[in-house]
Amino acid sequence: MRRTTVQYIFFLMFLLLVTLAFVWLIQDFLLPLFWAATLAIVFYPVCRWVQSHLGIRTSVAALLTLGVILVAVILPLGLLGVAVVQEAATLYKRLETGDLTVQEPLQMLEHLLSVVTQYLGRWGIETQNLTQSLAGATVTVSRFVGTQALNLGQDVLRLSVMFALMLYLLFFFLRDGPQIVTTILYALPLGNTRARRLFAHFATVSRATLKGTLVVALVQGLLGGILFAIVGINAAVLWGALMALLSLLPALGSALIWVPAAGILLATGHIAKACIVLGAGVLVIGLIDNLLRPLLIGQDTRLPDYLVLVSSLGGLTVFGASGLVIGPILAAMFLAVWDMFAQEHRGDSAAEATDAHRNSDEASEA
Repeated sequence: MRRTTVQYIFFLMFLLLVTLAFVWLIQDFLLPLFWAATLAIVFYPVCRWVQSHLGIRTSVAALLTLGVILVAVILPLGLLGVAVVQEAATLYKRLETGDLTVQEPLQMLEHLLSVVTQYLGRWGIETQNLTQSLAGATVTVSRFVGTQALNLGQDVLRLSVMFALMLYLLFFFLRDGPQIVTTILYALPLGNTRARRLFAHFATVSRATLKGTLVVALVQGLLGGILFAIVGINAAVLWGALMALLSLLPALGSALIWVPAAGILLATGHIAKACIVLGAGVLVIGLIDNLLRPLLIGQDTRLPDYLVLVSSLGGLTVFGASGLVIGPILAAMFLAVWDMFAQEHRGDSAAEATDAHRNSDEASEA
């Protein structure tokens, strides 16, 4: 018996070591693996619908579904990415050559807000230094965006390899999804009921996160870009993409872009355009989140805003841009696991209380 226990412990240690070694081996390809698995979960119902209605083999249905994903999702996002990179590069060059400057709007804003200037002077804050600091910060941020866009363009080969790997994995996940899930559920030492509940919750949260978070972000970014183009703001596609990215964060979100834009328009004397930006930002862009997100996600899988914010920032720090999606999914799984544990613990506590009450009754009768 003791020998069997030692062998089992050694086997578990060996299993853990081999697993860690394999994860370390493929660590540079974990993000394509994650996105392939997530897209497969989201679009597997489409693959199953294509197979059942067309009466074709699973491989052909998976290939057709992959084509739908390419045409409907990846191609538009790729074209948008190219446009963003081009506008960011152009903005960076204009800042470098001095063709575009932020000094004038800030100086006019200082002139308009004379009351604020006097108030700041009472506290010993020199508005000239404040203006220069704001201008420097704006230029630094703009240059950073431009530099990152240029670096992204120079890293085309690596991104192409990752993208091709993601598509390759996605095809097999769509084709062999049920078999892969069955194998994972059988291998996990959680019990069949727990494993199935966790996987079902992961699938639900993944679909809800992609549908709710990304669709809302794309709609807000699209409307913001169109709004900026209408009022004549340069690099509207770039600012729309930034609004889409920031809208993934709760609370302020895309307002971090359109509120300062309205302030700059107001400072430069474009009062009508500033009112249009403020009105559309509050009444259209700001309400998109409240209207679309509950419809796409639902109340059962919606995370608290503070948890979305913390998990998104944490995911952004650890995983980069993909962390804005990975973070909330991990947070939702964290809540699901603890909720499952709490339910089972309450069940055990209730059973123990029932047994204690029964033993007490038996003792009193005796």
